[in-house]
Amino acid sequence: MSAVTQVSLSRRAVAEFVATALLLATVVGSGIMAERLAGGNVAIALLANTLATGAALAALILRSGRCRART
Repeated sequence: MSAVTQVSLSRRAVAEFVATALLLATVVGSGIMAERLAGGNVAIALLANTLATGAALAALILRSGRCRART
């Protein structure tokens, strides 16, 4: 393995960790937000959770696509 491959592997590992942490924070945060906003209505909580998670996931995907295009 060359030094270039090792650097690339470490960069990929860090990027994977950061992306996973952001996704985890998004899912947990949207669940908390939905529970607080719904006021006990399960259907509204599920809808709010789905919409918030989907929007955050789309933002993460679009952001990662822009980063990849630059390199």
